[in-house]
Amino acid sequence: MSTTIEYGYFEIVLEEYLKKRNISKNTIAEKANLQRTQLNSYCKNKIKRPDFDVLARICFALNCELSDIIRYVKPINSLGENEDGRK
Repeated sequence: MSTTIEYGYFEIVLEEYLKKRNISKNTIAEKANLQRTQLNSYCKNKIKRPDFDVLARICFALNCELSDIIRYVKPINSLGENEDGRK
């Protein structure tokens, strides 16, 4: 019998990044050559398969690292905590 292993997941935190730095979506959409609807999908973390070209353009437009706009969320253990102890 096989067991399902929980590996965690990635979360796009682009909207949080933009808000912290007071950067408008319109500015980034224009600089990254993206449609506003496409940028909104990334901001709302509604992307099933992120496009690395789009992410590269966003990072270029923001002059940031990929790790600034994407966060790895560790799996929950049996105590209901992430590996680092957060609930």
